[in-house]
Amino acid sequence: MVSLEDAVIARLEAGGHRFEILIDPNEAQAFKEGEKIDWEDSIAVDGIWSDSAKGERSPENILDDFFESSDLIDIYKKILTEGTIQLTSEQKKEMVDNKRKQILSHIVANAMNPQTGGAHPPQRIENAIIEAKYNFDPIRSVEKQVEDIVRKIRPLIPISFEKVKAAVKIPAIYVGKCYGQMSGLGAIENEEYQSDGSWIGIIKMSAASYNELENLLGSTTKGTAELKII
Repeated sequence: MVSLEDAVIARLEAGGHRFEILIDPNEAQAFKEGEKIDWEDSIAVDGIWSDSAKGERSPENILDDFFESSDLIDIYKKILTEGTIQLTSEQKKEMVDNKRKQILSHIVANAMNPQTGGAHPPQRIENAIIEAKYNFDPIRSVEKQVEDIVRKIRPLIPISFEKVKAAVKIPAIYVGKCYGQMSGLGAIENEEYQSDGSWIGIIKMSAASYNELENLLGSTTKGTAELKII
């Protein structure tokens, strides 16, 4: 169970009433993003408050009338889904920084420069976001914020989330060393073993993953593998 010191207030105001719960901010964010959470560990103090700062509980008759349920978890979910989360300045700063890193990593891993077919350097993406003056939301999902950010930075840098297709040929002695990592970088669409034991295939992946594959094959096969975008 999260401590009171680390918990934040999730608040729903409706029908002339205020409903509050005390919850772990990271778990509240996870729930907002569609993840399942452990309610016993997430809630600091069981129950619904009309004013948690004053220690005032919401009357049961009002809860029954408004939520049409006496199940606390159902009520917690509704408050988080329809209400707002009150963060301290320190909590907000930390969560904004974490969300910024998640979003930047997502864009770098999945976006490409359509003019070159290669991945954008992380610093170029970050500079474009700064230039676009985007304000990161500590609660809103990574996916939804990425959509907004891409719309804002597209006039500043060429960017696309299209996948690239790469043709690969690996000598027989290196297939076992490369295959597992290689298959984790993208979707293998076609593959075939040649009579000499070498492996050829087509892989669909992000531009960043293509760079990783290029490094993997270069270091593992000592430059004997063949790789090209098709």
